Amino acid sequence: MPVYNPPLRDMQFVMHEVLKVTEEFKSMPQHADADVETINAVLEEAGKFASEVIFPLNISGDTEGCQLDTKTHEVTTPKGFKEAYKAYVEGGWAALSCDPAFGGQGLPLVVNQCLYEMMNSANQAWTMYPGLTHGAYASLHTYGTDEQKAAYLAKMTSGEWTGTMCLTEPHCGTDLGLMRTKAEPQPDGTYKITGNKIFISAGEHDMADNIVHLVLARLPDAPAGIKGVSLFVVPKYLVNKDGSMGERNAIHCGGLEHKMGIKANATAQIVIDGAIGTMIGKPNKGMQGMFVMMNAARLGVGNQSLGLTEVAYQNALAYAKDRIQMRSLSGVKAKDKAADPIIVHPDVRKMLLTAKAYAEGGRALSIYSSVLLEKVHNHPDEKVRKDSDEMLSLLTPIVKAFLTDNGYQAATMCQQVFGGHGYIKEWGMEQYVRDARINMIYEGTNTIQSLDLLGRKVLGDNGAALKKFGKLVGALVQEEGVNEKMAEFINPIAVLGEQITKFTMEIGFKGLQNPDEVGAAAVDYLRVAGHLVFGYFWARMAQVALREIAAGNTDPFYQAKLQTARFYFAKLFPETASLMRTARAGSKVLMDTDAALA
Repeated sequence: MPVYNPPLRDMQFVMHEVLKVTEEFKSMPQHADADVETINAVLEEAGKFASEVIFPLNISGDTEGCQLDTKTHEVTTPKGFKEAYKAYVEGGWAALSCDPAFGGQGLPLVVNQCLYEMMNSANQAWTMYPGLTHGAYASLHTYGTDEQKAAYLAKMTSGEWTGTMCLTEPHCGTDLGLMRTKAEPQPDGTYKITGNKIFISAGEHDMADNIVHLVLARLPDAPAGIKGVSLFVVPKYLVNKDGSMGERNAIHCGGLEHKMGIKANATAQIVIDGAIGTMIGKPNKGMQGMFVMMNAARLGVGNQSLGLTEVAYQNALAYAKDRIQMRSLSGVKAKDKAADPIIVHPDVRKMLLTAKAYAEGGRALSIYSSVLLEKVHNHPDEKVRKDSDEMLSLLTPIVKAFLTDNGYQAATMCQQVFGGHGYIKEWGMEQYVRDARINMIYEGTNTIQSLDLLGRKVLGDNGAALKKFGKLVGALVQEEGVNEKMAEFINPIAVLGEQITKFTMEIGFKGLQNPDEVGAAAVDYLRVAGHLVFGYFWARMAQVALREIAAGNTDPFYQAKLQTARFYFAKLFPETASLMRTARAGSKVLMDTDAALA
């Protein structure tokens, strides 16, 4: 059976020793009193909830799946899910970082980020039920009317009601400009919504009293394409003026998808047949509100793969230490046993260290991104808010795509460590591989993220945001450039920092002549940028570890961090050279292939 131990020590290291988050919070009045002890205490309890309440439901939930009653359109979640959600709500976990004005606890977003990493490790399918609510909450909090906020936010904050994002339709996938769902204005200011949505995670379930769907639809006179999309809140049950639940709305689950993974989450086909909704924001400006949800979801999906990377690594490490097979190539290591544990073999260590390096690098980036998001919402200085928003915008596609690509690779490697047992359900590894695969697809496939990064976030602003990140790299290089002990960590990012500027200009110039050049280079480009970001954070983590060791700290944690950093820069970071080479191969070898693809 799988095991899971919340990585509290590493979270604390990133938050308090590398990023010093409580120092950052002092400039934000609502978090000025946030202290290390409180954050650590909350996360310790969060780890217990994840490991003791929802982790034991992961394999059983995957086996049982969700059941749809086709007559009532109600969905039953796997055994124990509803009770676990009740414990989640009663424990106050849903309200952790929500606005106190609506009953939230108002803790920094970084605390919620770490809670969700642990819950994703424990049970991604379960975590998606409350997880989708955060994006819907954020959209309503940002663009909702006072009446909408009063009707929905307190219940969503407490977790009594959950939320979804109803975007895509059978014929359009990510291209929401092709959407057909209609919204007919009514005399009372509401709208009647009619259409069909697919792939709606947590779209129907029995865990909460009401489900608040945020639905994209078109007004009768809407312009064609993406500029004619409006956003509506369409609850499962209508809400009376006194806040109580009213009659059942005309929105229901028409079917559940039969999926490769996340089987315990109800991925619903949603039928909307004249359901009553109210508009969020302005007519034909629905993507503003939806992007609040989508960007939150993209950061959340990266966090899902971070969680899976961590739990897969933990189980593969434990197995590699216990499983004996063959002898070490350099001589017998376990003389008292018939064979050596497989952790003595170099390639097994490579697979384990790959997962560890991607988990710990991803954690640093994920926590840093949550601090940026905090600044965007709550910093009193407008320039800091603007700079943080630009940096977060740059990093969001990297969080989503780089962490999920790495997560799938890591889960597959950890499955490989188990050999044949990794293919067997009872060990849990094959489920991690299946669950990790969806994270590369939804909330905009990783190719979409790559096009967003290169086309919009880099070339779209002439590299301004990329230069801001480059300044962070440059400052670290300048700070540690003469420190010989840091050379193995600093030199690679210094070189890549210079290379990526030339690399970007080269692709941009080719793209002006032929836009397909951007499409051909984008996926490789995102991985190069991802390694630059990971390299920066790994260098910062190595910097702290070296300082602690120099100061006489004998905690083996710091030696482990240095060894992992050395592995990352020696074995994973060099991928950037081949990526830049393949990106420079251009679009011709892809597009001039009609005969090959006939």
